[in-house]
Amino acid sequence: MSQRIATLSILVADPEGAKAVNQLLHEAAPAVLGRMGLPRVAPGLSVICVVLAAPQEAIATLSGRLGQLSGVSVTACYAKKVFDEPLR
Repeated sequence: MSQRIATLSILVADPEGAKAVNQLLHEAAPAVLGRMGLPRVAPGLSVICVVLAAPQEAIATLSGRLGQLSGVSVTACYAKKVFDEPLR
């Protein structure tokens, strides 16, 4: 199955949302290449950036699930290159 490299930019404005974000990212751990978090970049706002290698459908599903959480905004950015072999 082809894989894509993507980044998810996640803005968390609700501390309870952070717990749910971490749970979803834990479930997606096999696809995570890297993660950087910036807690409290502004009052009540944290930022998480995640780099993924997974099929596009899996990335879109994770992005959609994260975006449904209260106080969480997410944007996905995909590399144009598609990889036919597993990257992880």
